[in-house]
Amino acid sequence: MNPLGLPRVHHRVLDSTNERAKALAGAGAPHGTVVTAEEQAAGRGRQGRPWVAPRGSSLLASVVLRGLEERSRAALPLTAAVAVCETAEASADVRCSIKWPNDVWVGGRKLAGILIEGQPQEGWAVLGVGLNVLIREFPGELAETATSLLLESSDAESPSPELLLRALLLGLERRLGEDPAAVLDAWRGRDALHGSGVSWNGGEGTAAGIDDSGALLVDTSKGRMALDAGEVHLGPTHSQP
Repeated sequence: MNPLGLPRVHHRVLDSTNERAKALAGAGAPHGTVVTAEEQAAGRGRQGRPWVAPRGSSLLASVVLRGLEERSRAALPLTAAVAVCETAEASADVRCSIKWPNDVWVGGRKLAGILIEGQPQEGWAVLGVGLNVLIREFPGELAETATSLLLESSDAESPSPELLLRALLLGLERRLGEDPAAVLDAWRGRDALHGSGVSWNGGEGTAAGIDDSGALLVDTSKGRMALDAGEVHLGPTHSQP
């Protein structure tokens, strides 16, 4: 198979790297194809939320993945989050944590988002990453909930989105080739929710890590349960987004 990053399709402005990558995958684009953009006009994250990124300020990339083993496909959201964390930590003086399943935080603010879409019956998935790199100021309420490598690092300069892309693709390829148990261990070491109050679709409890399938474990008044889908929020006694 091609290494991740080949072939590459780059745009100065694009509605969404994920949408373009999905179209290419549906047309037969090979494993490793990556779509990048300097700016997105209609970028989005999980639950359809918009992703704000001024031109040239962020890593905006979506990778076509084919031929993954079943256990690697199941662990992909966690694998991607770990790879993004490792890339950010290696390139800047930051320590990342992960809000289940794959939002990357620094200091309680969102640094990166990951969106995975695909057609399992056709054997492909698209992994999209938006990593805030050179943003100095966020608009409106995002100023309280989002951050960038430039804002968090003690270094005078942050690496460019291009350098980060190369490092991320190498790190992701390495992690995809590992036993998922190693990914789970790395993810658990960055668990942002462990011990925190969480709520979901009318339920609430205390986050207690993840199981070996990657499902979120929550201790409730009725016992421990596992959540494998849906939106999870920090409870009202916590101030983080």
